[in-house]
Amino acid sequence: MASSYQTTRRVEFCETDMAGIVHFSNFYRWMEQAEHAFFRSLGLTIVNHQPDGTTFGWPRVFAQCRFESPACYEDLIQVLLTVQRIGVKSLTYDVVFSIGDRIVARGSMKTVCCVVRPGQPLQSIEIPDEYTSKLHEYSASTDVRIQ
Repeated sequence: MASSYQTTRRVEFCETDMAGIVHFSNFYRWMEQAEHAFFRSLGLTIVNHQPDGTTFGWPRVFAQCRFESPACYEDLIQVLLTVQRIGVKSLTYDVVFSIGDRIVARGSMKTVCCVVRPGQPLQSIEIPDEYTSKLHEYSASTDVRIQ
């Protein structure tokens, strides 16, 4: 059974539209912020700079969000992130945004572990063991590192 990571955030005025409702684009930003906070909670980083100048990170290859009810200025939103799948090179998350018992939005995001070497294009790589060992307990998948 998957464990989830939860964080909260208060809606800022600048995140709302003319109707006073959270602008849809913020949910994508909040999914990414929740992912970064989740990684930090595990002692990991989303961008890992190496001494040789290479960097590995997690660019998104898919993101979607379905909006179910409005959120407004000053609302306190709970953000629940669940790792749905740990692949050989990718992670898939589900994210639920709620205010109390009311669901505001549901999203999902897929990200791929990649390396950038100076002067070379981005290249996908296998997720390092240091990451998979810490992510395993949060995965809904019973077969970790599936193809």
